[in-house]
Amino acid sequence: MTAKKQTQEHEAAPEHDLTDGEVVEEELVEGAPVRRKGIYLLPNALTTASLFSGFYAIVSAANGVFENAAIAIFVSMILDGLDGRVARMTNTQSKFGEEYDSLADMVAFGVAPGLVAFFWSLNNLNQVGWAITFIYVAGAALRLARFNTQIGSVDKKFFVGLPSPSAAAAVAGLVWCFHAFEPAAWLTLLTIVVVGGSGVLMVSNILYRSFKDLDLRGRVPFAAILVVVLMFVVIALDPGTVLFSGFLIYVLSGPARALVRKSRRPASEEG
Repeated sequence: MTAKKQTQEHEAAPEHDLTDGEVVEEELVEGAPVRRKGIYLLPNALTTASLFSGFYAIVSAANGVFENAAIAIFVSMILDGLDGRVARMTNTQSKFGEEYDSLADMVAFGVAPGLVAFFWSLNNLNQVGWAITFIYVAGAALRLARFNTQIGSVDKKFFVGLPSPSAAAAVAGLVWCFHAFEPAAWLTLLTIVVVGGSGVLMVSNILYRSFKDLDLRGRVPFAAILVVVLMFVVIALDPGTVLFSGFLIYVLSGPARALVRKSRRPASEEG
């Protein structure tokens, strides 16, 4: 075997390692790049569970079980909140995990809420129904893509545009709250406004509070835990209505804050 052929085989070996089916990521360890194979199980298992809940919501809606579909979307929200925190707590963040989480969010907070609303009410509107649904789904896709490109470049106190989990919660809360109602014109109109409006707000430049600046580790007065207990009791009494009302207020808070800032701007410029 010639020296040239041996060199070629030696150079081809790393490429073979990269195509053996394993995920390979490059990390900096003490300033030096190190390649590591495989993925972290725990955070990606939670992401998979969130993806499954979104898929289950679609299947339930297709079978007419809309209450279960709405609940599944809220379960996805909880799991989506856990996977990132678990990854940070256990120091198991990875590029693969970020990409997988974004794709799972697209299903759980983009496709699933849109199809749940479509199967529940919007399919009666023919082309208008699927057009409104597509506005929501496309808005979620664009929102997630923009969020991924803005990480680390925007103020952590605010989200630019309505977060996709909050938009999904508003749509799922609407379905959960009114799933037992008979079809009516006002309910169809409300669905159009919530679904289409959420899609538009996701791609808007309106700022929403992220609440990431809240200090949940510090000490608080004893009465604070009583407030938390009261919140759980109120939600348990009628979860669909309470969750829909709460997230609808959050959805409207962005435009309301923007209008207030716009109305105050001329006065401040004159002063």
